[in-house]
Amino acid sequence: MRDIEQRLAKIEEKITDKDFLKNKGLGNEVGYYIFDYSPKDELYVRSHITYLKEKINKSKRGMKIAEFDLYSIVMDVLKERGYLEKCFEFEKTKGLDFTYEAIIKMLRLTNKSNLLVNHIVENTPKSSVVFITGVGKCFPLVRSHNVLNDLHQVLDSVPVVMFFPGQYSGQDLQLFGTIKDDNYYRAFKLV
Repeated sequence: MRDIEQRLAKIEEKITDKDFLKNKGLGNEVGYYIFDYSPKDELYVRSHITYLKEKINKSKRGMKIAEFDLYSIVMDVLKERGYLEKCFEFEKTKGLDFTYEAIIKMLRLTNKSNLLVNHIVENTPKSSVVFITGVGKCFPLVRSHNVLNDLHQVLDSVPVVMFFPGQYSGQDLQLFGTIKDDNYYRAFKLV
């Protein structure tokens, strides 16, 4: 059995554990976790997340998995606000950098009224575990460290697991194993 298969097989037991669901990590910190994996395993990880959601959400365990795909949220917000077509036009006429900046401002990704974070908070049921996915799909628009830092300040009622296509050393993140982020995280490795 491959390492990724072994690690994925441990997720269900971990997230259904009563201590995990109490949402307190070491030193009673809020439970934020990162499941890092090789980007080449992306489709396998997505498939396992779908399997886990279906299994747990149909069970009578009293808890649910609430998955938030960052890329899907970005696309939905752009469509809802009539901004998607404008972005295509911006890219043609003003270039990619301008388009990125316009999207970041529209989504308010750099301030306290961050639309992604607000969406997650507003749509997280009680007695759930939040799965954040789509991290690689929305790079470079959305930076995972910004989402984690902003979310950490406003969501402390349920455990949060970010599925990260790269490496997490326990202190810093490297998206795709190559793009290093110099921020320190107070998150635990899931398995």
